[in-house]
Amino acid sequence: MSETYKDPSGSWDLIIEPPSKWFDFRFHELVEYRDLLALLIRRDFVAAYKQTVVGPFWFLIQPILTTLVFTFVFGNVAKLGTDGMPQFLFYFSGTMLWGYFSHCLTKCANTFNANALLFKKIYFPRMAVPISYVAMETLAVAIQFLMLIFFFFYYMASGIELRPNLWLLAIPVFLFQLGALGVGFGVIISSMTTKYRDLKQLLSFGMQLWMYCSAIIIPFSTFIDGGFGWVVYINPVMPVVAMFRYAILSGGPCPIGAWLVSLILSVILLFLGIVIFNRNERTFIDVI
Repeated sequence: MSETYKDPSGSWDLIIEPPSKWFDFRFHELVEYRDLLALLIRRDFVAAYKQTVVGPFWFLIQPILTTLVFTFVFGNVAKLGTDGMPQFLFYFSGTMLWGYFSHCLTKCANTFNANALLFKKIYFPRMAVPISYVAMETLAVAIQFLMLIFFFFYYMASGIELRPNLWLLAIPVFLFQLGALGVGFGVIISSMTTKYRDLKQLLSFGMQLWMYCSAIIIPFSTFIDGGFGWVVYINPVMPVVAMFRYAILSGGPCPIGAWLVSLILSVILLFLGIVIFNRNERTFIDVI
């Protein structure tokens, strides 16, 4: 189905057609609709913190509170190790990275259902919505990273030895990996939930289980020493978390091979997600 818009003066026609090929991505439209993309990012920001007492400070309050709970429960009560890293920094870094990944995934997974009314009213590149979600979460994780740096220097000033290394330069790559994984998985799930709504319930449970298998709370060395090193290769989030902590907090390094597998898988899932999303947007209005 296509739509044709005519200029009243008759000087031009704009014909809107759905993607007809698997790889008909039309990335140029994202550039053409960059003003709309900025509005979507602003919409998400305002909707998230409108009528709140502390507003955007929730970017920091939420991970700090979660970190304090993890430090008390898993560090002081359960006595789980942290591979020699300060407990607060260990849990804060894990919470920060997991929050970025999980928010990207869950928000992108709800793209079609949450924006169905908007999609029915007007045409714009649908991929702009997941991109706006990721942009919002990238802003949040950037602010949290600055807070992590603040705590890092606080511990350094307290006499605790931390030895960051040149892997610090790869931190943007680590964040790209998590963002790509979140978008890839998210848009694939979003395309499936247009027909199977109960997948949203499974997603909520699956994310909780996934967190415990990603070295967010349980130290990376525990998986290796416990004979579960194979988890590192099938869970693309764990190598990113381990390498990030190694880069900035002197934690135990992850096998480079596992990290490269995670990086390649992230790119493949992002590409596959975009293809499926692009294909599904042609007909989702008929089934949503």
